[in-house]
Amino acid sequence: MSMLDALADPAVWERFYAYKCSLACPKHFARELRAFIDAGAYRPVCEAIGRGEPFPLPHRAVISKQSSQKKRVVYTYPKAENTVLKLLTWLLLREYDGLFAPGLWSFRPGRTAKAAVLSLLKKPGVRGAWAYKADVSDYFNSIPVERLLPLLEAAVGEDGPLFNFLSRLLSEPCVQTEAGPVAEQKGIMAGTPLSAFCANLYLSELDRRFADLGVRYARYSDDLILFAPSREEAAAYADYLRGFLIERGLRLNHAKESFSAPGEGWTFLGFICRGGVVDVAPATVEKLKGKMRRKARALQRWRQRNGETGERAAAAFIRVFNRKLLESPTDNELSWSRWFFSVINTTESLAVIDAYAQDCLRFLISGKRTKARFNVRYEDLKALGYRSLVHAYYDYQKEE
Repeated sequence: MSMLDALADPAVWERFYAYKCSLACPKHFARELRAFIDAGAYRPVCEAIGRGEPFPLPHRAVISKQSSQKKRVVYTYPKAENTVLKLLTWLLLREYDGLFAPGLWSFRPGRTAKAAVLSLLKKPGVRGAWAYKADVSDYFNSIPVERLLPLLEAAVGEDGPLFNFLSRLLSEPCVQTEAGPVAEQKGIMAGTPLSAFCANLYLSELDRRFADLGVRYARYSDDLILFAPSREEAAAYADYLRGFLIERGLRLNHAKESFSAPGEGWTFLGFICRGGVVDVAPATVEKLKGKMRRKARALQRWRQRNGETGERAAAAFIRVFNRKLLESPTDNELSWSRWFFSVINTTESLAVIDAYAQDCLRFLISGKRTKARFNVRYEDLKALGYRSLVHAYYDYQKEE
């Protein structure tokens, strides 16, 4: 029996639904998934797969990267097909989890960013070690499919129908754009469900190599970090990593490559760890402040152009950042706060973000950058719906 047969099994869909509802997924997603299952909307997709019909082309879109003005390319399938692929990915990640080394933390059952960071902190000698941090540039969309397919066949090849389906999906040369179908290099297509399994698989040999060497190492998708007792040893491991990536047709983002001496602290997954203190990384704080600054300026222009009140502009700012920071954006992503609150043990950076957000709001309400903006009281901000990250963090800690 192929894993593809399980996609038409109502009992498998019920288990998938129960799993999704056990997470911090938005209520609207749970409702939509429930309706999708009850309507049997997966059946036509499964029947088409069974007949070997071509899958719809993925749609290509360009979006802003989180907390920055940089753009990234993502792909999506039509809703019904995308939902079926989510179930297939859920099954793949569980059936083949044994392929992966302990240092891989992304998209794995029972593994989280919190566990990755805490695991590194607990490793003997990490606090006195040199750290090397690296990031693979445009990882998902740069993976050469022709090099991935032999790895995929070795992993799932015993399930012939499954491998054939995945191979056809990944080898499709065209994507759908506003101008129509276009052929392009799209790798494993960031944004599509199956990219999670493929991203884990493509560098699994690298993960296993460092595990076999006994190196203190962790990878979360395209983010990698390792530790060594000396700068020279860390540099040797870095050279090996660079060579491995080049051989696999990938390249590092050199702007995010760094060495950290013992005591300097190291960053990983948006966190900075110094001794026993874990906080939001400075670069993450600055990116978020930049997002707030740009939004405040845009709302101030909107206010002036339309003769709106400062309170309305401030309320719009609050809605945007409450949603961004405190609510789950999609069914498979943690909110900003849930990602960080479960790991950090200080509110230092949260207080910096709170102060900056409040300054943006006072500017929007008063229209001034002078001391006069402080005539806007904190109670006025709360009345508009403002929620402090520091207070939200302590509320979160009480719940845990």
